[in-house]
Amino acid sequence: MTETDKRYMALALKLAEQGAGWTSPNPMVGAVIVKDDQIIGQGYHARCGDLHAERAALKNCTADPAGATLYVTLEPCCHQGRQPPCTEAILKAGIARVVVGSPDPNPLVAGKGNRLLREHGVQVEEHVLQAQCDRLNRAFLKYISTGRPYVVMKYAMTMDGKIAAHTGASQWVTGEEARQHVQTLRHRHRAIMAGVGTVIADDPRLTCRLPGGRDPIRVVCDTHLRTPLTAQVVTTAGQTPTWIATCCADPERLAPYERAGCRMLVLPERDGHVDLNALMDCLGKQEIDSVLLEGGGTLNWSALDQGVVDAVMAYVAPKLFGGRTAKTPVEGRGVDAPAAAFPLKNTVITQIGADFLLESEVDRDVYRHH
Repeated sequence: MTETDKRYMALALKLAEQGAGWTSPNPMVGAVIVKDDQIIGQGYHARCGDLHAERAALKNCTADPAGATLYVTLEPCCHQGRQPPCTEAILKAGIARVVVGSPDPNPLVAGKGNRLLREHGVQVEEHVLQAQCDRLNRAFLKYISTGRPYVVMKYAMTMDGKIAAHTGASQWVTGEEARQHVQTLRHRHRAIMAGVGTVIADDPRLTCRLPGGRDPIRVVCDTHLRTPLTAQVVTTAGQTPTWIATCCADPERLAPYERAGCRMLVLPERDGHVDLNALMDCLGKQEIDSVLLEGGGTLNWSALDQGVVDAVMAYVAPKLFGGRTAKTPVEGRGVDAPAAAFPLKNTVITQIGADFLLESEVDRDVYRHH
């Protein structure tokens, strides 16, 4: 792996990012074609169903790509999906060398794309900036290998760990810049999930307020079906999809929500709440590859306790609320001892305005033993 390879792969990663929020359930992929140390083509997967990055880059070529090097953030596909195989286009174009970031875990690809190219005389270099390429497509990598969405637990809190004052007032814990950043998360995730307690207390719209952004599908966890029919997520279900996950199977109680345009997901109960593992299986079958969990303390604890959380994003405001009864991000029963804590790893800290964003991955190797 040369410094030149790293430089062009970094450019391909920037291109791939432009598809954020639109490619689901496909991955974000960027491609750069270089010949005689000149970029002659660039492209990225813009949205699900559109050209793959490799074909987009070839289409945008300003010179004959024969003999050129193709940099691509994900192993080229070699199967017919929504688009024809990219290996076919690469070979037809006469590309001499392909530099790959992430291997594709899709069983239909899984090394076959790289192998096919080598069999036809193309030089293939793998694992260039793989950590960055993998991080970009964390949701896709989880979804394609397990059939379940990647779940990010997001919350905003003060430095003493409160998400609201003791009165329940919560607007606003963080500043404008941090709240704007949350909108980019809503755009990037295919679904947003909240509990019925949040819906009753705050009556949120749970939409993306970025100009030109994409609204996530709204998923409300409502075990006993207490969501008010006047809630904004219900009254606007005709414009922005609202799915209600409940354990209530009574057709008469479900009917008013269905008439309002809500999709009702009747699921089994676990420990007095909706079985979140069953919900994740259900969402995965609907091609939901990522979920932004904007729940209160009760739902957050259930999600942790049932093992569905993959990452945590905590916005921390440099202020203190105090209050013995003031709500915290994770409530429920809690762990019995410090040794039983849910472990996080690979923490990244970013300052956003006056606030700080802490991003961590759940350490699955330890988490699964809970």
